[in-house]
Amino acid sequence: MEKSDLTVVSDIAKFIQEEELSEECRELISSLPTEKCLLFGNLYQYQGFWVSSGNYLQKIVTCQNQFEARDSDIFLVTLPKSGTTWLKAMVFALVNRTQYDPKSTQHPLLSNNPHQLVHFLEFPIPRNGVDSSTPRLISTHLPLVSLPESVKKSGCKIVYLCRNPKDNFVSRFHWQNKLRRQEMGGISLEEAFESFCRGVYTYGPFWDHALGYWKQSLETPERVLFFKYDEMKADPGNHLRKLADFIGCPISKEEESFNLVDQILELCSFDHLSNLEVNRTGKLLPGINNSNFFRRGEVGDWKNHLTPEMAQKLDEITKEKLGASGLTF
Repeated sequence: MEKSDLTVVSDIAKFIQEEELSEECRELISSLPTEKCLLFGNLYQYQGFWVSSGNYLQKIVTCQNQFEARDSDIFLVTLPKSGTTWLKAMVFALVNRTQYDPKSTQHPLLSNNPHQLVHFLEFPIPRNGVDSSTPRLISTHLPLVSLPESVKKSGCKIVYLCRNPKDNFVSRFHWQNKLRRQEMGGISLEEAFESFCRGVYTYGPFWDHALGYWKQSLETPERVLFFKYDEMKADPGNHLRKLADFIGCPISKEEESFNLVDQILELCSFDHLSNLEVNRTGKLLPGINNSNFFRRGEVGDWKNHLTPEMAQKLDEITKEKLGASGLTF
């Protein structure tokens, strides 16, 4: 292994170390179901979903206990590998369009990865001095049940972006292998698939996560907007307009006249963002290159990876788990 690879492994291991856990967190962990993680360490089942490492669990519990939501907050919620980076970019550009013209050569998205502009609630990432104070844009992968009570009780807006489980699995599979320690060897497709079907991976199971927000969007549509990645890719313009209306900053007739929607979509497109210097060479955290967040971004890539039997099994699980909820893919 190259020296640089060893440094990456060391940095990631240091980030997830559990030696600084509080006594309360250690006691909590001892009571939780545990599974081996395909990447490193253990997974802990907390509130029905799996969390990677005790360090991360402690971050979640801390934010549950201490975070104070505002009615003006906008939460962007996804499962990992469901279009998080794209959603962050679009909402940042949309909310801040009067301060930062989408056509400007000085736009923050040209020099910052979207994750540096919209931070994770439970997983703080260093910013580069660019922020939008009102409304606050906050991202999370947490399931509905694990959101801080202050979020549930506030009037904040929640945008949930969900991806077809077959494409989500394939994207997650590639992501896991990018972060896998080299001396451990690669994760096989079959091994990753078995884990996905069982729901044993960070923030899994997929179906429970999506179903929680889907039901909430039906009960309180004024607070929760549920988007499907496939549909957003097929008609991004109208989805962006719907998003703008929902979060309280609709596209005006004047803005429509100079094609603001197209400008934002071009700024935030996969091809544009992935080719920026900051996203080709920068690092978000030790061991995580910005380029890792841009693989293909396509709909239907699962057809290039899954056997017919795998695809059928996921379809059967999806039908069983989602039942008569009305949520389909």
